[in-house]
Amino acid sequence: MDLILIIIIVTCAVSILAFNNNHMLYRLMMNPYSVKHQKQYYRVFTSGLIHADYMHLFVNMFVLYSFGRVLQLYYVDLFDEKAGYYLLCLYIGGIILSDVPTYVRHQNNPGFNSLGASGAVSAVLFSYLFINPLQKIYAFMFFPMPGIIWGALYMAYSYYMSKRGGDHINHDAHLYGAIFGIIFTLAMKPELALRFYHNITSFL
Repeated sequence: MDLILIIIIVTCAVSILAFNNNHMLYRLMMNPYSVKHQKQYYRVFTSGLIHADYMHLFVNMFVLYSFGRVLQLYYVDLFDEKAGYYLLCLYIGGIILSDVPTYVRHQNNPGFNSLGASGAVSAVLFSYLFINPLQKIYAFMFFPMPGIIWGALYMAYSYYMSKRGGDHINHDAHLYGAIFGIIFTLAMKPELALRFYHNITSFL
């Protein structure tokens, strides 16, 4: 069984268990106040294993399955036997690093909570887009556009909504997960920068 399927199975299992156990849900979600004042550092990771509802879970796992399995093949080609290790570091790093801005902003707010694998999924998606920026992405499932354009629009939207707030979605996690995905992939394979440049200039 491949790594992406294992991640999906584990995430679905933990999320479904938490749907039926409010105490478990609360103990696992990201609460920056508890991380700072009660030293519950595990929440930074476990928040990526639970979701608000079945739709939230489905969307994240569908995107992860759609792009993660292809990215896994790219990683095998780029990193050989280290592919699985790097992919796992990308995913876990996406969970943790995407929560850092949330922690900084809300560390003294006991009422703020967030949950979901969106930061990690964004890291996977944008690692994929960095490697293959001209791949067509279907916005709203109907409108195809090059991945680089879709990615730029997605990041601009996440930034705007993060500043605006008010919709109970952690847009910071989406934005910083995406940024981490690009930086991590570039750090592991710096020569991809030149490949990315050639892809973009050929498109322009």
